[in-house]
Amino acid sequence: MPLEFSSSGDTPDLERVIGALDDADCREIISVLEEPKTVSDIADETDLPLSTTYRKLGLLTEAELVDETIGVRQGRHHKSRYVATFDRIAISFDDDCQLGISIDCSNDKSLGIWSNATQKF
Repeated sequence: MPLEFSSSGDTPDLERVIGALDDADCREIISVLEEPKTVSDIADETDLPLSTTYRKLGLLTEAELVDETIGVRQGRHHKSRYVATFDRIAISFDDDCQLGISIDCSNDKSLGIWSNATQKF
């Protein structure tokens, strides 16, 4: 059965999206990503080990359901922040029984340049 996709840009791989959404830890992470958060913050809020949180964020990023950005910090270390990038996902069959996915991407959850700046006084 052929697959059809529709969204406001490049559409992520259907198998990756379904795989990420089928994972309870990934769904838990998505539920706390209404605003940009660090891996430590996500792990604390979801009660997941850091190693699991990193692995699941990798799956979500590959599925294009979460965006990562590198925050600005003093010194040599940078801190990534993550945020969910969608408002709605719909998987359906059309009239020709072709499986399709529609992902409505959020414009207001973007990781703007200033959302990750860390300043020390």
